[in-house]
Amino acid sequence: MQLINIGFGNLVSAEKIIAVVSPDSAPIKRIIQDAKEQGLLIDATYGRKTRSVIIAESQNVILSAINPESIGNRANIETGDNNG
Repeated sequence: MQLINIGFGNLVSAEKIIAVVSPDSAPIKRIIQDAKEQGLLIDATYGRKTRSVIIAESQNVILSAINPESIGNRANIETGDNNG
């Protein structure tokens, strides 16, 4: 199992990630709100600005203060996939 650092010592399983997206669009904001209402939101920002939203297979939505591109780069490095 590969774990990706999403900031502040928090780790997420690379195999369980469906998408890493920016929180700026209205549809993503709705996804965040829906997850909050359903108790599926995990806030890993430590009070900082949300820069990426991670959608997991378990329907959990994880907020991170790290840019989506940085998380993607970390995923490629940690999984050994350097094609992207």
